[in-house]
Amino acid sequence: MSNGAQNTPYTESLVCLRFVLLDECPGNAESWFLARCFDALLADGVRGVVSFADPVPRRTASGVLVMPGHVGTIYAATNAVYAGRATARTVKLLPDGTVFHDRTAQKIRRQEQGCEYAAARLIALGAPQPRPGCDPALWLRESLAAVGARNIRHRGAHRFVFRLGRTRREREEIKLGITASRPYPKQPDPEPTAT
Repeated sequence: MSNGAQNTPYTESLVCLRFVLLDECPGNAESWFLARCFDALLADGVRGVVSFADPVPRRTASGVLVMPGHVGTIYAATNAVYAGRATARTVKLLPDGTVFHDRTAQKIRRQEQGCEYAAARLIALGAPQPRPGCDPALWLRESLAAVGARNIRHRGAHRFVFRLGRTRREREEIKLGITASRPYPKQPDPEPTAT
């Protein structure tokens, strides 16, 4: 996003990684809360926010639906620009229905900060304890197989962009670095099959 010049990432443009309110929140709480957040961000010089909605339903290994798939209804309701899908990829799904992210796997392979937490998560699902001196990449591969992790094809999350400004004109002056597309998505993706 830019308003003539390129916006500085992490200063003038940000990514909203999670947007969650409790079910007990009253009606319209999402749009009210987003507006308050955007006011505060604009006051700090932020001009754009990108957020994503994951449309892929997920089930546990036993078939319990743990994530129905989201299409970004609140983003559409608050006039975000729908900018299509993020990159399609294959993701690794754990038996509890959560995604085991590539970055998490990298932490284990490289023994980076956070690797203990990531390994403990696999151990809690039934992976063996790492043996002293074992190759972390080999342990990870064996552990994912031991817990029954499965690969699923993900067509990409829906991407939404908010241009922040005090007036409509200020918002419209912000140029997007990606192609905006309409209409807003209406349905989650079909349930994925293992690859």
